[in-house]
Amino acid sequence: MNDVVIIGSGIAGLTCAIYLGRAGFKPIVICGSSPGGQLTKTNLVENYPGFPEPILGMDLMMRIMEQTTKFGTEFIYDNVLAVSTNRIVTLASGKMMPASAILIATGCTHNKLGVPGEAEFTNKGVSWCATCDGAFYRNKKVAVVGGGNVAVMEALFLASLASEVLLIHRRDMLKADKTEQGKVFNNRKIKCVWNSEVIKILGNNKLHSIKIHNIKDSKTYEEQIDGLFIAVGTHPTTDFVKGVIDLDSEGYIIANNTKTSVEGIYAAGDCVSGSLKQAVYAAGQGALASRVLQKQLIS
Repeated sequence: MNDVVIIGSGIAGLTCAIYLGRAGFKPIVICGSSPGGQLTKTNLVENYPGFPEPILGMDLMMRIMEQTTKFGTEFIYDNVLAVSTNRIVTLASGKMMPASAILIATGCTHNKLGVPGEAEFTNKGVSWCATCDGAFYRNKKVAVVGGGNVAVMEALFLASLASEVLLIHRRDMLKADKTEQGKVFNNRKIKCVWNSEVIKILGNNKLHSIKIHNIKDSKTYEEQIDGLFIAVGTHPTTDFVKGVIDLDSEGYIIANNTKTSVEGIYAAGDCVSGSLKQAVYAAGQGALASRVLQKQLIS
């Protein structure tokens, strides 16, 4: 029987592991195939306390993972297939892990456009991470789809590398924070393409153009680009607990002070209904989860 199995290695799960490790427990973190969570795909983090200068999301998560290791956390690089109400975690490798308590901190994954060519040209011109792949498009023309904070941050990062950045959005105004919007409008490399959507991705061995449909005038045209970055939101990584714990209509976990509908199973971070989807909030949820977990483990 393991003390605590934490599913997910983002900032919520790792914060919980740090607190549990310091308290003398032996948390196990199931990392999946991409440790560090969504923050590793974020360019510059400017609003996390303690860093007056911006820090790369990847660098921040590597520091937190190092700190977590220091306090005795065990990391398992495997994927979770299922969680049972009697607190047994089943891994893709076939291993069964019974636990006194489970914390689900699996965060979210990127939404897709669902258009022809998207799957075919993934990693062949289509990407969901400018920080990861932006260097391949130095002095080239790229496009970003979306209008929120993530899309704007992707466009600003790419503008530091690419020759031109198209920011394609379905509406006639951005949803991003006003400060970030101002940076976009003041950047001569970024061109906003309003009231438009990508309806097809074209190429041979790799992407070479996209078809854009204007929602207002119904015109469709082809735009030659070298890379397409998709930033149209996320959905929770909670399929493996459907039917086990209560989820809301969008698949997010319903949790009260990190407690789910099943005793001994907790949830924290971006996979929880009502999450602010901010790193500092996820860290706070991880700390709260550790407090609740400790009370259960001691009792």
